[in-house]
Amino acid sequence: MKYQSQKVAYAYFLVAMALFGIQVLGGLLAGWIYVSPNTLSEILPFNVIRMIHTNALIVWLLLGFFGAAYYLVPEESEREIFSVKLAYIQLAILVVGTLGAVGSYLVGIHGGREFLEQPLWVKFGILVAAVIFLVNVSLTFLAGRKTAITNILMMGLWLLCLLWVFAFINPDNLSLDKMYWWMVVHLWVEATWELVMAAILGFLMLKLTGVDREVIEKWLYVIVATALFSGILGTGHHFYWIGTPGYWQWIGSIFSTFEVVPFFAMMSFAFVMVWKGRKNHPNKAALLWSLGSSTVAFFGAGVWGFLHTLHGVNFYTHGTQITAAHGHLAFYGAYVALNLAMFSYAMPLLRNRAPYNQVLNMASFWLMTGGMAFMTFTLTFAGTIQTHMQRIVGDYYMDVQDQLGLFYLMRFGSGVAVVLGALLFIYSMLVVRREVVKPGPAIKDAAVPGE
Repeated sequence: MKYQSQKVAYAYFLVAMALFGIQVLGGLLAGWIYVSPNTLSEILPFNVIRMIHTNALIVWLLLGFFGAAYYLVPEESEREIFSVKLAYIQLAILVVGTLGAVGSYLVGIHGGREFLEQPLWVKFGILVAAVIFLVNVSLTFLAGRKTAITNILMMGLWLLCLLWVFAFINPDNLSLDKMYWWMVVHLWVEATWELVMAAILGFLMLKLTGVDREVIEKWLYVIVATALFSGILGTGHHFYWIGTPGYWQWIGSIFSTFEVVPFFAMMSFAFVMVWKGRKNHPNKAALLWSLGSSTVAFFGAGVWGFLHTLHGVNFYTHGTQITAAHGHLAFYGAYVALNLAMFSYAMPLLRNRAPYNQVLNMASFWLMTGGMAFMTFTLTFAGTIQTHMQRIVGDYYMDVQDQLGLFYLMRFGSGVAVVLGALLFIYSMLVVRREVVKPGPAIKDAAVPGE
């Protein structure tokens, strides 16, 4: 850590990890309800559990992005953050808004729009926090050194925050409502968040591999160009069946096909940088998470996205468990694993203990990634059967669900692995292990090297 103001990132990472734990536990409970539908149905209905699961996911990922920016921008700009106080005020607003949203959901108050269920006052709070963030990092960025990493990160974060304005637009016309809704949801996860992902991944590759900055910057600009080219009009794959003109079926199909390219480029970028660098960096866990993020993102967002993005296929698969398979693996690879890579790199430096328990950290990677991969395959098979029985044969929805019970049980088992991996990751990052030393001439209590 080079700048004192980078310490603000640590607070963001801590809150993000707490919400990460809540998010995966909520997902596990939701997975069990698929196996035993009446579980907590009177106390905590499934729709509330799902809202908490998805909202916690979005908020903790955003907190991770904001924390990464507060760590990364000072180092790249070669100056302290404009205002540490503003950064903590922003965090406080987001925490209050999160608690307020969850409290509202528990008493049945929500907006009713998937992922954007937050009450109006919470949405305004998020907007205020976004404005504070943009002012803070923009003034830091403008006053310091400009790099490709910060240029791309700032572009992604500005667009991310500005697109939140569409969350306030809720027309009575259902087709218009869904169009504005996707301008937040799709253009976040399949456009602007990809820019943030590319910038953070570029920063990690710069620090972990030792490759020249010029090489990394050239890759980043190519990745960003393909992400924006495919991602913006790729929104059309959500416009197929919501009452929009038929030409969206072709626009969506064509540009969605290209959405595989930036994720393939990011995976190639990560492996080529590691191969070129050949740097024996001591933080193996951060490198593992970085490579894992780009690889799983390519398969989850790229391959599994392509599987059902063409309108001729999507006509049958839309809204089945195939969508859930794609969504889980894509979010895990592209954004969850990326944030955990940044935590693995930055938190030991922020805590002034470069040696930390990398063995447990890497074990958590394989446990979570293996669990998520198994969950994806399970949901893919369930979705394939569901598509055939429900959309081709024409069986009733609930009759089909009864036939998928074994797959839901296996999905729950994979969820247990993911939760155990998440808890193991949090433990490995926060619990300091000390060396047990024997009495001797030089007795010292020190962290075990390489842990």
